[in-house]
Amino acid sequence: MNKKDYYEILGVSKNATDDEIKKAFRVLAKKYHPDVNKEPGAAEKFKEIGEAYQVLSDKNKRAQYDQFGHAAFENGGGAQGFNMGDIDLDDILSSIFGGGYSRGFDFSDAFGDVFGSRRSSGRKRATRGEDLLMRIKLTFDEAINGCKKDIRVNVTDVCDKCHGAGGFGEAKCSTCNGLGVIKEEQRSLFGVVQTQKTCPNCRGTGRTFREICDECHGEGRITKNKTLTVNIPAGVSNDSQLRLSGKGGAGVNGGENGDLYLEFVVAEHKYFERHDNDIYLEVPITITEAILGCKKEIPTLTGNGYIEIKPGTQNYTKLKLKGKGVKNASSNITGDMYVVLNIIMPTKLTKKQKDLLEELSTTDLANEPEFKDFERALK
Repeated sequence: MNKKDYYEILGVSKNATDDEIKKAFRVLAKKYHPDVNKEPGAAEKFKEIGEAYQVLSDKNKRAQYDQFGHAAFENGGGAQGFNMGDIDLDDILSSIFGGGYSRGFDFSDAFGDVFGSRRSSGRKRATRGEDLLMRIKLTFDEAINGCKKDIRVNVTDVCDKCHGAGGFGEAKCSTCNGLGVIKEEQRSLFGVVQTQKTCPNCRGTGRTFREICDECHGEGRITKNKTLTVNIPAGVSNDSQLRLSGKGGAGVNGGENGDLYLEFVVAEHKYFERHDNDIYLEVPITITEAILGCKKEIPTLTGNGYIEIKPGTQNYTKLKLKGKGVKNASSNITGDMYVVLNIIMPTKLTKKQKDLLEELSTTDLANEPEFKDFERALK
């Protein structure tokens, strides 16, 4: 079934700013919240609004949606599914219920009936680790031919000392009885509203420890500086990315690791200019080489080669060398090489050279087509 456009759901344009998206969501969330709006279909509408906001409020997910639409999140795509617990709704819910929602409130737990499941709140839920982005500088040759690089990256990893638990001597939290949340009732404009907030004793985990790990200070994760050896495929270009699955931040409570994205910054070459998988090279030649023709040695991506310059070659003639461009490993496409001939005019001449040119100037060139066309333009 076709899904409705996320921008249309929130009533904003595709060029909307982050603030405009957030403002639109706040207005709609107040209107369709299940505790406020009891009309049929309000809960589904609220879910639809939340899904749209989750994508459009995230820079990376919004970019994927703008490029691929809903297909970006199908079959386990870039959004990793919709987890409403990932959205920080504290300020929005507070504006509805008068500050009754404290930081750490688990949206999916309170309204599990809307989203099809009820889960325990806080850090007991398995959470995927964060994705990371690093920019890697490459020389022109490294990008063209591929290379192996050692990169250093600061990344969160599971604490070796407590193995991610956060402490030792685990026990069920006595304050929340292991639920991770405590319930409160508050009166508001809409009557008595029952809310949940994170348990202050266990910080939402539902468990406490006899001894907190002094290595990770109870977090279960620490930041490590790692060296990764990466095989960079041939043919990467400026701003292209390479995804290293599972090399991002460590997951929490058994969640999978995030991914590491490498974005390449490729240095320019002194002579070659790249356009996609094609290579351009400007080759200077003399007047006599252009007039008489010659065999010219030139550099290519795979070593020196030769081109045949025909007699009477004109300035900026472009010669194509098929299959001599970039061999792109990811697309399995090899581009072409284009040689642009640039006839260099001499600025200093010897007497002998001047005499030869004077003799050449007496040669009758009036029969050349270019001269005839120009003379007709004068009449």
